[in-house]
Order: sequence, then structure tokens, then C-alpha cells
Amino acid sequence: MTSLEITEENFESEVLKSDIPVLIDFWAEWCGPCKILSPTVEELASDYEGKLKVAKVNVDDQGNLAMRYNVSSIPNLKFLENGNIVGELVGAAPKSTIEAEIKKHV
Repeated sequence: MTSLEITEENFESEVLKSDIPVLIDFWAEWCGPCKILSPTVEELASDYEGKLKVAKVNVDDQGNLAMRYNVSSIPNLKFLENGNIVGELVGAAPKSTIEAEIKKHV
């Protein structure tokens, strides 16, 4: 499975109403660290399929969602459970760091 592209249209159904925890990767095309982090995020989407929903939000296309979640620098990973933020990592964190955060929630 690959990550899911999130827009304002599907945000509520895919993220807020998700019955499993959600990892949102806030990113942009022009962001070098985001491109470095992207394969790791896709790997985690496969590794945790069925236990964690992995979603991506392009901050250039979905500025309102980025503002709503106070994303001021990217990459920015937010962990949500039942629509609430329960964790956050800012910057291109190594897979082990992201996985440690995931394990707190799945």
C-alpha cells in the first residue's frame, strides 16, 4: 500500500473519521528534505498497513489544512488518533525515530 493523498475534500472521511491512527506527512514538491523522507514514509505505509493510515498533504495545494494544523516548517509529520494530534516530528527524521513514535500509537 502507498500513502494516501489528502485534500480538504477527503480530510474528514480519511483522517478525522479513521478507525485507526493516522500519520500525516505535510510536504511540498520544492522541499529537499521532504523528498529524502518520502521513500521512508512509503515504506512505513507498507510496514504498518492495516494498523496505521499514512497520508500526505501537499502544503502548496492544501494551504488551509497546513494552516489548520500550524505547519510552519516541512517536512512535518503529525500523528492523529480519533481526529486529535497525539504526536509530531518536524524535519527529516530517521526511520527509527518515526517508527518509535508510531509504536506509541499502534
